[in-house]
Amino acid sequence: MAGARRPTGILLLGGSRQQVIAIETAKRLGYRTVLCDYLPDNPGQRYADVSYLESTTDRERVLQVARQEGVSGVLAYASDPAAPTAAYVAERLGLPTNPLASVETLSEKHLFRGFLAQHGFPCPQVRVARADIPAAELLAVADALSYPLMLKPTDSSGSKGVTRVDEPDVAMFERALAHAREYSRNGTLVLEEYIRPGFPRVIGGDVFVVRGRVTFWGLMSCLRDESLGGLVPVGERYPSGLARTQEDAVRQQVQRLVSELGMEFGELNVEVIIDAGGTPHFLELGARAGGNMIPVQLSDISGIDLVEANVRFAMGGTMDVDFGGGKAVTCSYVLHAPRDGLLDGVDVAPELLPQVYRTVAYVRPGGRVGRFDGADKAVGIMFLRFGSVGRMEDALDRMGELVRVRVS
Repeated sequence: MAGARRPTGILLLGGSRQQVIAIETAKRLGYRTVLCDYLPDNPGQRYADVSYLESTTDRERVLQVARQEGVSGVLAYASDPAAPTAAYVAERLGLPTNPLASVETLSEKHLFRGFLAQHGFPCPQVRVARADIPAAELLAVADALSYPLMLKPTDSSGSKGVTRVDEPDVAMFERALAHAREYSRNGTLVLEEYIRPGFPRVIGGDVFVVRGRVTFWGLMSCLRDESLGGLVPVGERYPSGLARTQEDAVRQQVQRLVSELGMEFGELNVEVIIDAGGTPHFLELGARAGGNMIPVQLSDISGIDLVEANVRFAMGGTMDVDFGGGKAVTCSYVLHAPRDGLLDGVDVAPELLPQVYRTVAYVRPGGRVGRFDGADKAVGIMFLRFGSVGRMEDALDRMGELVRVRVS
């Protein structure tokens, strides 16, 4: 119709299978959806109103798209690489955003570690190195540190490219460097001392900030597959299992960090280790919603649609996002392959099936799968509910036998 106004636009950075839900939610709320994703086969382009094959890390090009489309908000849903771009574009256009400097700090591990140390947060000893450093030279850099050590790309998430090095051995450093380089975009690595845990699991999950205060507490604990090295998350369980004093300590540190960074709104992904003395140590505070469908899991637990909250706040709106905890007993489990090959199928034991309330498949039978070493290799995600914590823990102890991904 001549003279009709087009709907208010939102720019979404990333159209992966986990990000489609943000596009669908924005459309449901009546917004015109504009997508940037450089992959020609990204699934999000089938849902967005307008799609550009542009890299979400190309700040100037994304800014150009935002201006051209006249958007009123920018959202990098569940994307670490795109979060600084979203903040940059929003700052340049005067749109809702957290401070770009803070988002950049949270998006690169060496900047984050430096911030933690500068502001008095517990932090391991760290050395920063270029990705092309020879293994023998990195071994010398490690002389002043105590083993075991963790070598990480500074700009990856989901434990991609991370290796634990247990002793000063050149061959071990060579392998760790090769793995880290594969996932490093900025060419910068961190070598840091391993934090010995007092609580058996990494505390993960998401929080939501409103006007600088954490109003939504979605603290869970991370599941790991020890047969694959125990570094990559394969799900989250709720409740976390923390004692009240431990959870209070985590909450205090999270709120203090949010305040020190000047974060004003939005969903943040948390990863914390509790050491033997009960002190929380930040592994990550991501300036975006968590991967592996954490917002969906927490929405199920709380009854609050966190995906909708992400969209509304990015557009300058608001909604009730108050949640201090609940009585649900639930977990997510990332379906993953033990080796490279073709997916034959997924077998779930009959005794576990009544607890499964949702399954999201990423790969169909016959599709190619890879050995699980990062969230991008997931076959799918399964969501489960239990009548008691004891029943959940019993199932989690036997998950390797109760759920089997068949690969040929």
